[in-house]
Amino acid sequence: MKKYITLIFATVITIATVSCNNAQKNNSKASFQAIEVIAPKAMYDVLLKDPGAQLLDVRTKDEFAVSHLKDAQNICVTDTDFKQKVAHLDKDKPVYVYCKKGGRSAQASKILKELGFTKIFDLQGGITNWEQQQLSTQN
Repeated sequence: MKKYITLIFATVITIATVSCNNAQKNNSKASFQAIEVIAPKAMYDVLLKDPGAQLLDVRTKDEFAVSHLKDAQNICVTDTDFKQKVAHLDKDKPVYVYCKKGGRSAQASKILKELGFTKIFDLQGGITNWEQQQLSTQN
C-alpha cells in the first residue's frame, strides 16, 4: 500500500511539473506579443533604416491633415471599421503606432494585439512628443 501511495504521489508531482512548464511556454509566447512603448528618437532611427515599415497614425483625418509622420497610413482607431481597415496589414511585421499624445495609440495597440499582431511599437507621448524632440513631420 505504501508503494502505491508513493507511486500516486510521484505521478501527481510529474503532472504538476509538466503543467507548469507548459504554462511558462504559453506565457513566453504572450510576452512575445507584448506592446512595446518606443521613444521618439528610437522610432525615428527605425523608420530611417526601414522606410517601408508599417507606420500607423490612428488619429482623425483632420488631425492627420495638419501634420503626420512621413509614409504613415491614417486609420482612425475610433472609426467603427478600424478592425477591418487594419486587416490588410502584415501581422508578422512590426507595426509602429502613434496618435497625438499616446492614449488612442495605446487603445489601437491593444486591438492590434487582440487581432494577432506580434510586434507592436507604441510611440511614447505621440506626435506631440515627436515634435517636441524636433523630429520632422509632413503637412
